[in-house]
Amino acid sequence: MHDLAQAIFESYPSLAFEDPSPTDHDGHRPFSPLLQSSESIDTTNIFFREYQPLSVIIPWMRLLRSLFPTHVRMINVGISYEGRDIPALRVGVHPTNSDKPQGPRKTIVITGGSHAREWISTSSVNYIAYSFITAYGKSKEMTTLLEKFDWVFIPTLNPDGYVYTWENDRLWRKNRQQTSLRFCKGVDLDHSYDFAWDRESSSANNPCSESFAGEGPFQGVEARRFANWARNETQNNNVSIVAFVDFHSYSQQILYPYSYTCAKTPPTLENLEELAIGLAKAIRLTDGGEAYGVTAACEGSVIDTSTSKGAKQAGLRATMESGGGSALDWFYHELSVKYAYQIKLRDTGSYGFLLPSKNIVPTGKEAFAAMKYMGHFLLGNNGIETEKGEEEKVVGSKEEEKGQLKKSPDETDQVEDGLDADDDEDGEWEMDFELRRRTER
Repeated sequence: MHDLAQAIFESYPSLAFEDPSPTDHDGHRPFSPLLQSSESIDTTNIFFREYQPLSVIIPWMRLLRSLFPTHVRMINVGISYEGRDIPALRVGVHPTNSDKPQGPRKTIVITGGSHAREWISTSSVNYIAYSFITAYGKSKEMTTLLEKFDWVFIPTLNPDGYVYTWENDRLWRKNRQQTSLRFCKGVDLDHSYDFAWDRESSSANNPCSESFAGEGPFQGVEARRFANWARNETQNNNVSIVAFVDFHSYSQQILYPYSYTCAKTPPTLENLEELAIGLAKAIRLTDGGEAYGVTAACEGSVIDTSTSKGAKQAGLRATMESGGGSALDWFYHELSVKYAYQIKLRDTGSYGFLLPSKNIVPTGKEAFAAMKYMGHFLLGNNGIETEKGEEEKVVGSKEEEKGQLKKSPDETDQVEDGLDADDDEDGEWEMDFELRRRTER
């Protein structure tokens, strides 16, 4: 990067200096930001053309809740140090058959923005949420994912820090709470959780460090309140968190536990690796998809710093930062979430935290493909190839109203192979959905 100041300037929205309503060849295309399918987001949705401040993100989330009340709720997972809500979208359709006993609601939690400057993580969580929300009812596979799981999307766990990056320091990382040094604010939220909190780390006694973990576990206000919300969901609200994904940037890696040490092996290592490899493949198979590495989080936070030939041959490496106290390890170990990942998005260092806005949609598509694959994997469909088929769209034809959706036997098998054994047959599913659709009108 040759000009840091220019790169920072270019990362902010430029709509104030451009025509916000580009037209098509007819010269009068109407702006419709929320009623398009995910395939057309890149051409019709102004929201994803640029990074958005919190003052735009929150009203956008409220609008989604208003437009799609059948399967979208807006919730609050905590209050920040400076008193801001930590908003989230809970997306899912709960079963209504009272004759069938229901266990804890399986839930997948997806977060971004723990580190304030990682804007691409926030935009990607928003992109995934939008793609899931607008696909409901248009695709049988996506509708099934929303009926089988609740998806909780938290665009920024660190709203105070995120606002600060827009108003003061674009490269700010921590939250904004006061420390023991008046002129050094902020705690690194992703080192603040109480599992394997690292008292001996080099930054433990240095509040000015970007990786300052606080003076004790859970000193980071937002981390503590988010963890309290998650624990309360599992203990009191009949929720089972089956997967946790924490988006970060940058380096294009899919990381699994443990983060705090490489000396211990997670008990479900094979399962973690199997799904992580599938996520990387799903990303690579998207249009223009990048290659993502797969490794343990403890390996993902180290770099080669040796300069001597002998040291390199011996594989000596130095840690970039402490891996203790991470959300990844806490969800995996303390809440027994079987599939927990930290995904570091684009790029590999050319722009780093200042990734240009033209990457928002491509990166969002990669993240969406990965989360869709995760949903299929959790339903028992381990083959990514079945996700490449065309999505069935529900239209008002007589054949579909009778449950006679025209498909070949091979296509039917591809859709049903990845679902639980208690799923309805094609005709019953189509009729049930059509009845719901008409009721919602």
